[in-house]
Amino acid sequence: MADSESKGMNVKIADDDLKGRYANLVRITHTREEFILDFINMVPPQGAVTARVITSPGHLKRLIRALSGNLELYEKNFGSIIEAAEPQVSGSVN
Repeated sequence: MADSESKGMNVKIADDDLKGRYANLVRITHTREEFILDFINMVPPQGAVTARVITSPGHLKRLIRALSGNLELYEKNFGSIIEAAEPQVSGSVN
């Protein structure tokens, strides 16, 4: 999962996927067999799922370890990151 583990892998990516997807919210659910991560672009009053990732519990644990390691490296190189505040839901104007 880490960079050193992925070197030498031949991975194809479609042109449309190269631009990536923006998400400012993630919804995580799970069953016994899998975790479902819905990446959402939330623009009140509603949001849209921009990507869904479904993975096994064992792979999610590796993903968390890889993300944690990359976050630690990022902060070592660029300084501490201030955690974002919880999103606030505002009322709509009619």
